[in-house]
Amino acid sequence: MSRPVPEPAGPALPLIAVFGPTAIGKTGVAIEIAGLLRERGEDPVAINCDSIQVYRGLEVISGAASPDDQASLEHRLLSFVPIDEEFSAGKFAEAAHAEIDRAIADDRRPILVGGTGLYLRAALTELEMRPPVDLELRAEVEAEIESRGPDALHRELPEDMAGRVHPNDRKRIARLTELVRSGIDPHPDHEGGGELWTASLRHPTLLAGLVEEDEALVSKIRTRVELMATAGAADEAERAEQAGAARTVRAAIGFDEFRAGDLERIVTLHRRYGRRQMTWMRRMDGVEVIDRSGLTNLDAAAQILELADQIPCRVA
Repeated sequence: MSRPVPEPAGPALPLIAVFGPTAIGKTGVAIEIAGLLRERGEDPVAINCDSIQVYRGLEVISGAASPDDQASLEHRLLSFVPIDEEFSAGKFAEAAHAEIDRAIADDRRPILVGGTGLYLRAALTELEMRPPVDLELRAEVEAEIESRGPDALHRELPEDMAGRVHPNDRKRIARLTELVRSGIDPHPDHEGGGELWTASLRHPTLLAGLVEEDEALVSKIRTRVELMATAGAADEAERAEQAGAARTVRAAIGFDEFRAGDLERIVTLHRRYGRRQMTWMRRMDGVEVIDRSGLTNLDAAAQILELADQIPCRVA
């Protein structure tokens, strides 16, 4: 009589996910969390959950962890996708699940770091994806966005969809427009009747959302953008363009603006996007919001780890 095959064991300790706006200090906080975990005898590993940092050749514009950061804490799923390849949350989910499960099997606690909500969800849940759309339709929508602007297509979306996306969010507007014109219903968000994804995680996880006072965050964003410009963001974008940058690459905040030298526009776009992220985090059930105003990276890391210690997991 054959014995049943046991289910793979889950992690002995909860995963930690750190997310929030550009320049709020996610990488620095993750490095401090890792240092505190090493004091306990753990060997953590970071897993990137940012949709732009996956691209090889876009490290400056995406604000990817620097070589020094990576020397302090191993980062996975950084700079592994060719610049001319169109990547998706579905592809990322497959890669992230593999990396998370491999780390757990090696007794290394994953620390997920990123600013893209969909990619974070893809990494932590079994994300049901909508089918790809016709390539001709995709090219048609992209051409319209180029000629008419994203706000024009935003006005043509059904009211319930338009209310879920900012008029300047080019990538999401394009995706919703493609689905609508294909006759495919997009996934509803939680408030629209969709699943509350924080209640269906693959592994026990602390979701830590970093927020900060607007004035302090804008100052950090401005400093970050100026450093990007000095580090050659415009040249990086130009090289990517010449290499046939995929539309998902060209949708990155700053891709066109750095080439045009419009740094103030980049600051504004990051500020708007960051505000939406922080509003979302404050409203999402299951997210522990950490207001890091006045806190050092170590202070924020200690708070996050204290919260993670309260999540029950299996006995190691």
